[in-house]
Amino acid sequence: MTAQDSLLPDSSDNSFPVPEELSSHGPARIIAMSNQKGGVGKTTTTINLAAALAEYGRKVLVVDFDPQGAASAGLGVNARALDRTIYNELIASKPDIKSVIVPTSVPNLDIVPANIDLSAAEIILINEVAREQSLARVLRPVLDDYDLIIIDCQPSLGLLTINALTAAHGVIIPLEAEYFAMRGVALLTEQIERIQDRLNPRLQLDGVLLTMIDMRTLHSREVMASVREGFGDKVYQTYIARTIKFPDATIAALPITEYAPNHSGAQAYRQLAREVVSRGQCA
Repeated sequence: MTAQDSLLPDSSDNSFPVPEELSSHGPARIIAMSNQKGGVGKTTTTINLAAALAEYGRKVLVVDFDPQGAASAGLGVNARALDRTIYNELIASKPDIKSVIVPTSVPNLDIVPANIDLSAAEIILINEVAREQSLARVLRPVLDDYDLIIIDCQPSLGLLTINALTAAHGVIIPLEAEYFAMRGVALLTEQIERIQDRLNPRLQLDGVLLTMIDMRTLHSREVMASVREGFGDKVYQTYIARTIKFPDATIAALPITEYAPNHSGAQAYRQLAREVVSRGQCA
């Protein structure tokens, strides 16, 4: 083994214990799933991590905070046909988040859907008092109902993402094992530091999740080693390999844990769920 190889996370390690059952639920910890680069696995990770944690008896709420509504579609919700979504609650003078929560096919997993209307929110919020705290205000009434709330952020560093980071306790950065994907992480970590300093001192980087890995390629292995060297123990030991099953599950509007429960992709997200609980990032 080379020195570089020793930096690679080992996704075959199943040492993370199965989480103990909970006797009660809440208050929720809020995680923002964020990376301003698109196509790195944010929504895939939001859906499948949430579903895996729900399998382990955690009550999880996904907040679709991307106008594209991919998380909603991936969990079987046709948000375009809904009269009310997260957008309506975000701009309401008296929001009622419970009225827009939709149960999914996965027990213990609910979603607050989004559609293209959300793209107008930044324009409307720009003149609001405490505009960066709008999402935190909306989520406050349901904190005691869930163990974890995962916000699926849009691929940008605009006002919606600032709202997500201001509401969150932690950030998970899905990172494709590709050099161009690495370049934007510095911008995001700088944004996290600014939010910590000015708006949300409790915010922390929970971890970097390596996604779309192909261990057969030298490029993937080199990027993994570089990320491991740069972020140290902030890199999750679990990584997510590239597989056609993820887009297949998306088309079926199901988490991979339901679509192909015995597939290695489903096993990887269950392992990630156990690692998240082991790290104290979920009850």
